[in-house]
Amino acid sequence: MTDTPTVLIIWHSRTGAAQAMAQAAADAAAGECAVRLIAAADAQPADVLEAAGYLFVCPENLASMTGAMKEFFDRCYYPVLRRIEGRPYAVMVAAGSDGAGAVRQIERIATGWRLKQIADSLIVCTHAQTPEAIAAPKVLDARELALCGEMGAMFGAGLAMGIF
Repeated sequence: MTDTPTVLIIWHSRTGAAQAMAQAAADAAAGECAVRLIAAADAQPADVLEAAGYLFVCPENLASMTGAMKEFFDRCYYPVLRRIEGRPYAVMVAAGSDGAGAVRQIERIATGWRLKQIADSLIVCTHAQTPEAIAAPKVLDARELALCGEMGAMFGAGLAMGIF
C-alpha cells in the first residue's frame, strides 16, 4: 500500500446499471482518496492486496451475485486469505426486484476474509421483470447515482481520515 489509501472498486455489469453505480462511487471517492476501478474479470489478488479498502459492485442475476463477480472471488479468495483482515468494505447491487441474495453472498465472503463492513449494502432496484426489460441496457436516474456517489464519497473520506 502507498501513503495515500486506495479504495479498490471491483465491478461487473451486464446492462450498464452496476457499471454506472461503480463509476458514480469512483468519481465521488476520487475527491477523497486514491481510487482503482477494475472490472471483476481483470482483478487479481495483487490488486486486492494493494488496496486499503473495497467496494464490490455487481448485478443480481437469478437471486445471486453475477457469475463474473463470483469468479473474481473464486480466483482471489485463497491467495489473499489472512492477508487483508480488518480492511473496510461495502457492497452495491443492481437488482430487478430484490438484490438481497447477491448482497448476502458477498457479505458472507467478506466475513470469511474478516473484512469490516463500513456501511449498509446499497441495492438499486431497476424493477426489470420481463426478459426484455431484464436484458435491456439500464440508465439510472440522478437520485440513484447520487446514492452511489454518497457511498463512494463516504468511503473515500473515511479512508483518507483513517476512520476505516
